[in-house]
Amino acid sequence: MTVARIIGDRSTTEIISCDVTMKVRDAIAMLASKRIGALPVMDQGTVAGIFSERDVIYRMAEEGEVCLDRQIREIMTSPVVSVEPTTKVDDALSLMTKRRFRHFPVVENGQLIAFISIGDLVKYKIDEIEHEAEALRSYIQT
Repeated sequence: MTVARIIGDRSTTEIISCDVTMKVRDAIAMLASKRIGALPVMDQGTVAGIFSERDVIYRMAEEGEVCLDRQIREIMTSPVVSVEPTTKVDDALSLMTKRRFRHFPVVENGQLIAFISIGDLVKYKIDEIEHEAEALRSYIQT
């Protein structure tokens, strides 16, 4: 199965993102208020990077609170590693594991269409395994 299956019922209007010019402190407030771990960072309609809790921690360790007044573009993770809707779920999970990422922008024709987390992928895999197990139980019983 592909990432398209996971994002099939999502709307692009549901994507929470920030602009490259946003202050780090404002983006942190957004992460906290939405209870999320990362945001796609947009620059004139395209994904320029990803801003995550890790970015904050690493920069705070290096610079202290001075980094809170910087723009996101100065501390975001870039260049972006993204996936397409046609990417297989197993390939996306493998890439997340190898690169130690927890979030991927899903991009189609250069446009952000979704933002997925490792939790989205793992939930899909668990549901798939449970469905297969139920099908096997049903087959064995009949």
